[in-house]
Amino acid sequence: MNYEPQNIEKKWQDYWGKNNLYKTEEGADKPKCYVLDMFPYPSGSGLHVGHFKGYVATDIMARLKRMQGFNVLHPMGWDAFGLPAENYALKTGIHPAITTEKNIVNIKNQMERAGFSYDWGREISSADPAYYKWTQWIFLKLYEKGLAYKKLLPINWCPSCKTGLANEEVVEGKCERCGTETTKKDIEQWVLKITDYADRLLNDLEGLDWPDKIKEMQKNWIGRSEGWEISFPIKGGTEEIKVFTTRADTLFGCTYAVLAPEHPLLEKLAQKIENESDVLDYIEEAKNKSDRERISEVKEKTGIKIIGLTAINPVNNKEIPIFVADYVLGHYGTGAVMAVPAHDARDFDFAAKYGLPIIRVIKPASGEIEEEKAFVDDGVLFASDGFDGLKSEQAREKIGEHLEKQNKARKTINYKLRDWVFSRQRYWGEPIPIIICEKCGIVPLSEKDLPLELPKVEKYEPTGTGESPLAAIDDWVNVECPKCGGKAKRETNTMPQWAGSCWYYLRFLDNKNDKELVGKDKEKRWMPVDLYVGGAEHAVLHLLYSRFWHKFLFDIGVISTNEPFQKLRNVGLVLAADGQKMSKSKGNVIAPEQVADEFGADTLRIYEMFMGPFDQAIGWNTQGVSGVYRFLNRTWDLAANLYGKEKSSEKVISETNKLVRRAAVDLEKMKFNTCVAFFMEYINFISDNKEHWGRDCVEKFLKIFSPFAPHFCEELWSNIGNNQSITLEKWPAVDEKSILEEKIVMAIQINGKMRGKIEIPADLDKGEVEDIAFNDSKIAPWIQGKEIKDIVFVPNKIINIVIK
Repeated sequence: MNYEPQNIEKKWQDYWGKNNLYKTEEGADKPKCYVLDMFPYPSGSGLHVGHFKGYVATDIMARLKRMQGFNVLHPMGWDAFGLPAENYALKTGIHPAITTEKNIVNIKNQMERAGFSYDWGREISSADPAYYKWTQWIFLKLYEKGLAYKKLLPINWCPSCKTGLANEEVVEGKCERCGTETTKKDIEQWVLKITDYADRLLNDLEGLDWPDKIKEMQKNWIGRSEGWEISFPIKGGTEEIKVFTTRADTLFGCTYAVLAPEHPLLEKLAQKIENESDVLDYIEEAKNKSDRERISEVKEKTGIKIIGLTAINPVNNKEIPIFVADYVLGHYGTGAVMAVPAHDARDFDFAAKYGLPIIRVIKPASGEIEEEKAFVDDGVLFASDGFDGLKSEQAREKIGEHLEKQNKARKTINYKLRDWVFSRQRYWGEPIPIIICEKCGIVPLSEKDLPLELPKVEKYEPTGTGESPLAAIDDWVNVECPKCGGKAKRETNTMPQWAGSCWYYLRFLDNKNDKELVGKDKEKRWMPVDLYVGGAEHAVLHLLYSRFWHKFLFDIGVISTNEPFQKLRNVGLVLAADGQKMSKSKGNVIAPEQVADEFGADTLRIYEMFMGPFDQAIGWNTQGVSGVYRFLNRTWDLAANLYGKEKSSEKVISETNKLVRRAAVDLEKMKFNTCVAFFMEYINFISDNKEHWGRDCVEKFLKIFSPFAPHFCEELWSNIGNNQSITLEKWPAVDEKSILEEKIVMAIQINGKMRGKIEIPADLDKGEVEDIAFNDSKIAPWIQGKEIKDIVFVPNKIINIVIK
């Protein structure tokens, strides 16, 4: 009997569905495991093999945990509202409600074709009124607690998408969705006070099992810094320029001050500015630049000196010029900076360009100052009056305290994080449940009137004027005020695409509940998410926003946990064969069903995991797919022919138990590629010992291989006479006593030179070998008291310890 995946995969998919094998058991007396994917945008005609890499991984983990005795929740749904879906609808000329539904059907078929073990009974869509009723409810609660407010703001504007964007949606000055250069536009917007949660968002990262780079990205985005707010008086007046600095130790080297183009003092003191016309021209020019463009390191710094105004450096009472420069942002810190060109690279370049004094006041603790560039590190103060000789760390406090006694400074904390611009001038999104009354002002909708449904319209193109397309629907917009009965209008902006994804993981727990967002018992049973998998590109978008909403829901007693996702793992990109990102415009997209139709879904699954380390980007290789298909055929031929043996030989039993042990360890670490390599090594071994491979070890192998190749293993499991689905089997225990420990001699090198040998059991991991090597009597003297720079480890062969 040959391996013919096209003849077996549909059969088993139908069997799993008919028997509800992946339906989560509520109330089961088992430990829980909540395995979750970042749910996809149904914004195109289908997903490609890059999207599937993460889904295969979570499916393997869900199957593993079921076999290990966990009650597994592994759901799937659709992030259906927002720009991606609407832009696809505009491109095709078909209403987003229609394209979204059609795309969901297609993507779901792709997922089922791959054999993913989702509990489809928990399926949700963020564009379903029964779902977004609760998104709107959360917004009302945020408003009720003073965390949602409306304000006229200069916001990031995408001329192509014709909508406002949050700072997090602008990447290197371009729209995160379409790549168009963004501009600035003054629009009245709904804003959420994420800044109220800045410290908690920062501090609570420490308890999370997340990649360090994601934690670091969130820390940098929040950007907490402790320093001093220092007042620089304007000469001849009562006004002051307040600056925030973390480097009060450099204050004696301040030779000019800089205001952001948006700084209110420029308007307030306009009559005193002698070159007002030139200053206003510069301010107007700055309005068309994005924040990212203004602060870019590669951009040449520009500015204009304000004639008629000067400031006083409070630490030495020296008069300094004032500039307006667009590299200072009005919304960061105080919107003004004290410029110290000798000790800040940006200020140094600016001062050199405009011929401004460069006064050095800090020198390195040892070595000479390089005159041609700024010295930006901590050091020792000089030319700083009574603070000479102090180290930078001490001087920051001493100078700050000195000015504080004169009411010229105060200690403060600053954040880069800005409040979240929440409204969008688009059609396809959750309506904001607010009414604007001529008499009463802002009136929130009553909870009993939720959901406020998105009206069905034929024209949904963005206006580009700053108004949503909803503004043109008079019979929807014009309403009576629920408070006074007078004339009123609905809020016509919609919520951003991130709104529905901020809390979707909670709705999976209780998706049929129309009385509350989530039942308390179910939330306590399942939260937090035990494994969350998705792309690193969501570090300061979805992941930050959802943590904010989760903490808010915790504060108002809706949920019992402080964080939503305990363990996060990122999936590396799958690149096209030419090394570029897969995209339809480049014509290099590979659809998963193409691979499944030719080679079978299990070949697709295994190849996705075998390509390389899970979190790293790697190129697609069709020859690699063919290699996996050949491996499955070899395995099939061996397992389908047991040669009538029930029991394996001692050696085969030993190797099989080693495989179970190694697979379990690497699966927990999500080292899928090495796990597949172990399977291949094992089958090579069995190929040479096939007469000794009995039913006992075949069954053990099929069980641990089944999370990777479920259709393949179900068929073989059934063919050898088992009636129950392999999905319901327990993960095999390792029989340690049966393992024949092979001994090897490993060389130990120090800086590439042989310094000893150790006899150890084969297949020890790096950490185990390090422990043995470091404690070896011949090696210990070589490394004692030395700094170890690196350790090169080749399993079963050599360990090279690199020391300074």
